Amino acid sequence: MNKKHRKYMSNNYKIAVLPGDGIGPEVTNESVKILKVIGEVFQYNFEFNYGVMGAEAIYQTGNPLPDETLELCKNSDAVLFGAIGDPAFDNNPDAKVRPEQGLLKLRKELGLFANIRPIKTYASLIKKSPLKKEIIDGTDIQIYRELISGIYFGEKFTDENGEYAYDLCKYSKEEISGITHLAFQDAQKRKKKLTLIDKANVLDTSRLWRKIVKEIALEYPDVTLDFMFVDNAAMQMILDPKQFDVILTENMFGDIISDEASVIGGSIGLLPSASIGKDNGLFEPIHGSYPQAKGKGIANPVASILSAAMLLDYLNLNQAAEKLRQSVEHAIESKFVTVDLNAEQNYATSEVGDFIADYIHFSEKSYYNYENIQLGKSTIV
Repeated sequence: MNKKHRKYMSNNYKIAVLPGDGIGPEVTNESVKILKVIGEVFQYNFEFNYGVMGAEAIYQTGNPLPDETLELCKNSDAVLFGAIGDPAFDNNPDAKVRPEQGLLKLRKELGLFANIRPIKTYASLIKKSPLKKEIIDGTDIQIYRELISGIYFGEKFTDENGEYAYDLCKYSKEEISGITHLAFQDAQKRKKKLTLIDKANVLDTSRLWRKIVKEIALEYPDVTLDFMFVDNAAMQMILDPKQFDVILTENMFGDIISDEASVIGGSIGLLPSASIGKDNGLFEPIHGSYPQAKGKGIANPVASILSAAMLLDYLNLNQAAEKLRQSVEHAIESKFVTVDLNAEQNYATSEVGDFIADYIHFSEKSYYNYENIQLGKSTIV
């Protein structure tokens, strides 16, 4: 259990909820709905407190991360986040204040140095993947991306004529060590293989990563360590994703590789993430704000719901997390999914959330009749 939570011997947990922009509020609503059911079934008391961040916060306060929201997160046991981004800012290169600045600042302020992204395939959805079944079937990858350093946080400069710019990439031993230990510890629980993705043939920062990771590897002799240049890794992710178990990499490479890996399963709407620090954890789907779908009830809530499962893991509520994952798999295998996964027979965002919540509550005695689901829209019996 995270050291911040060792004092919590009761079943009471404060959850900061930041719905964010676009479809963020819709998918987050389903996660909150399901966590409330988890609370009922497992006798946990979740206290949900809401804050604004991103474009919505800019519109309301002029600040993508208001001080009140930051304090709310610092005083909570975990943060459940929706999505960030708005076309009004994306299409305006001159905008000085942007929604994404709020998320970057929140990660930094909370010390969320490790971003964890699981990539998993579901048997019933393999045909949705752009890759062949024999290539992806059985893929199960855990990606560890360093989150609060590197080129995204380095010094930036653009000359006043707009003809010259630079972004500096810097790393220290301390910044590399923390996430490296987490990745090795996870590898020990899995297939005992860790791949460091870098560009050590070109970059000094990558050579530092290799040096430090090799040193730390001596503490984990049961884990096999290998290395791969990022350009080759991008190819191997398509050619043979099953070769990977735990991937460890720096901030920008991790951003790119994890987004590439996200399409393996057939929909980016399936993939959760956790951002972990020494005293804080933030949980969010990896998809963007998808403004074109806002308010239409077609957004896939599964990535947000699985992020809630990672939140439960973080709080050491492992039995509840496993039940939640089983319920998501039941929905997917029952084809009770949104339009991105089934264009011919599909269900609204809230309907998918209701189905998963109902299965958590009642399991095989669910009100949803399985035979009717196969025929068409479900019937409550």
